[in-house]
Amino acid sequence: MTIPDEESEVLSGAPLTATSGWTRIAALPAEDSARVQSLMQAFAEELMKSGVRVGGVTQTRGADSSGRSGIMLRDVATGAYYPISQDLGPGSVACNLDTSELALACAAIERSARGGAQLIIISKFSKQEAGRGGLCDAFRAAMTARVPVIAAVSPHYREEWRAFAGPLAEDVAPERQALAEWWEKVQRTI
Repeated sequence: MTIPDEESEVLSGAPLTATSGWTRIAALPAEDSARVQSLMQAFAEELMKSGVRVGGVTQTRGADSSGRSGIMLRDVATGAYYPISQDLGPGSVACNLDTSELALACAAIERSARGGAQLIIISKFSKQEAGRGGLCDAFRAAMTARVPVIAAVSPHYREEWRAFAGPLAEDVAPERQALAEWWEKVQRTI
């Protein structure tokens, strides 16, 4: 399969460029991360009830099987959880991100993008994505498949976000009505 030059740039991790027909990305400022995650989950559920095929993950806090609290990614379509916080033991000051669970969540998003999803929800563009890791491949899969994306963007990584998404993204107020208006606009342009 030959990949057009613009898609090769996306797949290689190079900065994205505006191209006719590319997906649109709604970037939600995530100063209040928990509220934005709840909004994205509720919006995904609302669209799925109306028959829209939605894939992706939102972030939540929950307890693992031992009762310890941690950060999890929740698959919006299946409800599967990916616990991305790992217990490193008492007194540990190291990063507790479980990259294997993050990779599993990313792969699930990629499958959704290739499998006919009409919208992809990506929990967050933050530290890992700013370094071109984390869920960056999920963004690329959605862009390559030309599937619209809704993503929360950490306020600490706005410059990296702009460099990554460029003109493919637009800021959308983290409100249900603003998301609905963005979705209607995207539907008219697809």
